[in-house]
Amino acid sequence: MTAEEDDTGRSVDATDTEVTGAGATATPAAKPIVPVVLLALAAAGLWASSRMTWVTVYSADGLTEPRTDDLNGGVWFGALTPLALVLVASIAAVFAVKGVLRQLLGVVISVVAAAAAVPGFALAVGAGRTADRAGTLAELPVRAVVSSADTHLGPAILSIAAASLALAAGILLTRRTGERTEEVSDRYDNPVFRKADASAAVSKQNAETGTAAPLSDRVLWDALDAGTDPTDTPDTPGADRGPAGENK
Repeated sequence: MTAEEDDTGRSVDATDTEVTGAGATATPAAKPIVPVVLLALAAAGLWASSRMTWVTVYSADGLTEPRTDDLNGGVWFGALTPLALVLVASIAAVFAVKGVLRQLLGVVISVVAAAAAVPGFALAVGAGRTADRAGTLAELPVRAVVSSADTHLGPAILSIAAASLALAAGILLTRRTGERTEEVSDRYDNPVFRKADASAAVSKQNAETGTAAPLSDRVLWDALDAGTDPTDTPDTPGADRGPAGENK
């Protein structure tokens, strides 16, 4: 245990960071590690899905050999790769913003996640005219006719899973658990709040007539600075009150 001098020259315990009974604890703010990991996995999943084949289209024009075209995720849904890049950029943004701005970032990420999940979900449930869309995206000749189109559910499901991870990250970022911890720490670091909390803790201990746990020297000195006498108990006459253990 180490000791240091405060701004008044008194020796205080450097590890004394609690005000017993006042509810203020100086603890470091929680880092958004889990959301960042989820965003990294989501971005990787979307990028991988954009490079995989989503639809294979078969066509023939009656003049040449039948044609087969593989359409990857980036072609089937052009925004898939940009959305993956947005998630990568949001990782840096998570560390750059705090408080309400981080909550707003979480909302934006949730919207991006929802948009990224739509094409994969539509393909998985067979919504839309897949063959016609595949023929258009394959840029077939005017005379070509699409004979069939095969869908590959693996990449679509991967994009849905990646979007779900991004959605979970967005929801976590909208919570302010870590920010509340930081606010409590900031409150304790402020001398005005620290002395007020110490005064409240001493008053509570005095009212409990010795049944509460002993307070630290740091708390007692802060209470004295705030004008609260730690020895002022119901059993102590007013004329005999005075600072206990005061160092002149």
